[in-house]
Amino acid sequence: MSNDDVQIPGVQDYDGPAGGWGALRAVAKALKDQMGVGRETSALRRVNQPLGFDCPGCAWPDPKDTSSFEFCENGAKAVSWEATTKRATPDFFARHTLAELWKWSDHQLEDVGRLTHPMVYDHASDRYVEISWDDAFARIGTALRALPHPDMAEFYTSGRASNEAAFLYQLMVREYGTNNFPDCSNMCHEATSVGLPQSIGVGKGTVTLEDFDHCDALFSFGHNPGTNHPRMLTTLRAIAKRGVPIIAVNPLKERGLERFVSPQHPAEMLTNHATQIAQTYYQVKVGGDAALLKGMMKWLFDTDAAEIAAGGIGLLDRAFIEQHTDGLDALRADIEATRWDDIVRVSGLSRADIEAAAQVYAKAERVIICYGMGMTQHQGGTHNVQLMADLLLLRGNIGKPGAGIAPIRGHSNVQGDRTVGITEKPNQALADGIRNTYGFEFPLTHGHDAVEALRAIRDGRSKALVSLGGNLAVAMPDPQACFAAMRTLDLAVHIATKPNRSHLIPAKEVLLLPCLGRTERDEQASGLQSVTVEDSMSMVHASQGGLTPASEHLLSEPAIVARMAIALLPDSKVDWQHLVDDYDRIRDGIEAVFPIFKDYNQRIRVPGGFRLPVGASTRDWGGPGAKAHFLVAPGLAEDAPTPAGLLTMTTLRAHDQYNTTIYGLDDRYRGVRGRRDVVFLNRDDLTAMGLEHGDAIDVASRMPGIADDGHTVRNFTAVAYDIPRGCAAMYYPEGNCLVPLDSHDPQSGTPTYKSVPVQVSRAA
Repeated sequence: MSNDDVQIPGVQDYDGPAGGWGALRAVAKALKDQMGVGRETSALRRVNQPLGFDCPGCAWPDPKDTSSFEFCENGAKAVSWEATTKRATPDFFARHTLAELWKWSDHQLEDVGRLTHPMVYDHASDRYVEISWDDAFARIGTALRALPHPDMAEFYTSGRASNEAAFLYQLMVREYGTNNFPDCSNMCHEATSVGLPQSIGVGKGTVTLEDFDHCDALFSFGHNPGTNHPRMLTTLRAIAKRGVPIIAVNPLKERGLERFVSPQHPAEMLTNHATQIAQTYYQVKVGGDAALLKGMMKWLFDTDAAEIAAGGIGLLDRAFIEQHTDGLDALRADIEATRWDDIVRVSGLSRADIEAAAQVYAKAERVIICYGMGMTQHQGGTHNVQLMADLLLLRGNIGKPGAGIAPIRGHSNVQGDRTVGITEKPNQALADGIRNTYGFEFPLTHGHDAVEALRAIRDGRSKALVSLGGNLAVAMPDPQACFAAMRTLDLAVHIATKPNRSHLIPAKEVLLLPCLGRTERDEQASGLQSVTVEDSMSMVHASQGGLTPASEHLLSEPAIVARMAIALLPDSKVDWQHLVDDYDRIRDGIEAVFPIFKDYNQRIRVPGGFRLPVGASTRDWGGPGAKAHFLVAPGLAEDAPTPAGLLTMTTLRAHDQYNTTIYGLDDRYRGVRGRRDVVFLNRDDLTAMGLEHGDAIDVASRMPGIADDGHTVRNFTAVAYDIPRGCAAMYYPEGNCLVPLDSHDPQSGTPTYKSVPVQVSRAA
């Protein structure tokens, strides 16, 4: 940040490393603000331990040999936020109307604390009032059965749901008769779920945590580990210590990819000696990743051809390509037709920089590419994913130790939920498994993803929404349109641990159902229960909370789903209560429907759990005779070119948040404290617009061809920042109102949170 000339309240340079004493101070503050002495120690000692609970934050895998404290700064925030001693009781809701609470910030709403009783919205008083569990479930069952068709209901799933809860949920919804499963994956890594199966036969990453010990180079595209999955920094530190090049590609320089002091290493803490993480940092333009990837492949093809002509063996892995792939000629033709001038212009990088990155890739025998939502949340998100796979396939870097593709998932079980059936696109294998195990048929028609669900609610085609966790109205693009749409619902059901803004939207009938958190003891008829989750690298392991529940009135998510199903489906083929009395029975059902979970209950009792099969990891591309496919991404970016005079905006998280959950108002690594109303801009762009660092500005979206475009945020503060020219950045979800609901990747439906043309002007 170059702001020496003007001081903005709450904005100043931060020169410290990721981790270090800043992280420890932040952990101490989070614990002090939320948890009592003793409770904090009990909780944190069990995070990510073999006999403990899985962190409710990110999906980074646990190492085989866990330390006494296997958590990070933001993991500690997630635990303290859930295990808080603060309570949102019926008395709290009696004191505040929804209209009053609507004026509170998102941070203030969740900071009220844990929900303690089931509640129903009372229109006359504009307040939530207490309701019994039996009455709540009866109302839900009656309202859903009253709909003219099951497709008029939407069933949202958050990535915090366990495998057991998600499996029961999809089972209930499919017996009810619909496949409307909008979920958080639709908003983040759906481009992975759609793009990778077309490339390599599976929609998951191909690497394990052990592969990072053996890679010769690592490329990091479009993600910020220091904030979004800080435990990854320990892995990156080890790679850097081995002298292995780490190449970071991101429009903004993120501190966690620059340097890191490990709180787990006393010597580093005492000396404040930071480890440099990225050897080279390429600040690509927002939306310019496809151009960079094509440039790297262009250099590979050209250099390979020159070496072959000179009698060498070339750079491509011809044996691998011949045996395992098809489509190379079409890819080569597309790359050869792509001009260097266009690659440089769109990427924002010099040809020399792109060729240098390609040389690092070519010199390494084993390469891992990690990526996050900076690659998926574009109109060309699916193409971005497939171009990374293309690059890896050219040198055989999938299906061998120390190499592969690694989509870094966000929420701790977003991948697991999809594995156990949370998908709007069911296949015949799922239908057969459910019919053979539970004896009912369901339609194989495609249901609604997140964008289509909100469209259906907006257009009156859907009249009910059940949310298994999450804060859907705030997480979605164009929240003003989403708020208005959700007010037209006949029924809204929110299963949650804390109040959030989505709960304040007064549909005809609204029920707020409090559930156990990941940190708490889950007692059912057969005794203490464990749930299971799947991490980013397909490892499945048990999670068992140890804290006393926040209220005696809480139910677990599986229990809530089971009792909802009993009320909704009086003639159900499923013995719901029998399943929820002992979660082993749920896992037996998962194994029966999905044979990849063979010996499920036995294997989760082994510390560390087990890895689900990922065919591409062993060069199985989807069955006998199947091959991996080189796929062509037309052009340099599927994102519409930004018209002259406009900037391309990306949204990003602050360091004190996780998804829509705002732990606090600081963004330590970017030097922002106590506020979120800022826009990061290149200083030369500010000058060109007649603006200065610190000016009050308005930002308006200008998406060509989008009917619901034209939204504006007003009186934000311009912050001169190290970001490429032509680019801007705002916090999520504040920037969501600039993302039209109809702007998304046409292949995956992923909203374009990371590439929105905007006009910046002095505040009116």
